[in-house]
Amino acid sequence: MKKLLFLGLAIVLSVAACQQQEKRYTQQSPEINSLKEVIASYENRDWEALASHYADTAKIMYNVVEEDGKTLAQLMTMHKEDATIFSDWKYVDDESEYEMVVTDKGKTYVNFWGLWKGTLAATNKTYTIPTHITAQFVDGKIVKEFGYWDLSKIMLDMQALQEADKSSAEASEMDGATTPEAAGEQ
Repeated sequence: MKKLLFLGLAIVLSVAACQQQEKRYTQQSPEINSLKEVIASYENRDWEALASHYADTAKIMYNVVEEDGKTLAQLMTMHKEDATIFSDWKYVDDESEYEMVVTDKGKTYVNFWGLWKGTLAATNKTYTIPTHITAQFVDGKIVKEFGYWDLSKIMLDMQALQEADKSSAEASEMDGATTPEAAGEQ
């Protein structure tokens, strides 16, 4: 009788373990759909729709450690500022992958890999940047988001633009100082 009881218990535990494992990884879930909506809202610059997927206390870490993370309000400000610099941006559809995982500790994360494509308004130069985003969900809302990508090409080009603008402004000042009107002569 004990053997039968242990066999029954083993079967129940085995079935329960299998059911848990099925939920540990998927490529279709409400959380994935939510992150897809975040990406679409970002592409369309619909900040209100984007923010609706985050918890009010969400912490966002884009290329920084957690202690330097941003609040949701800071994220919205950053996105709006970026929108003034880029004439357009999107993620390449055929290059996007999503997966949801549940960790051993029961935390739910959605991972996204994609290619971001954006055009810098000042130069009309288009950049294509591999991107990885991991969002932790609690009760259907993003509570933490980690993003990793390399902005060095954009930053170097923006720095060169600033230097060119600075040199141009200095040259204009020099030209203005040598004219008779600038020297006080009439």
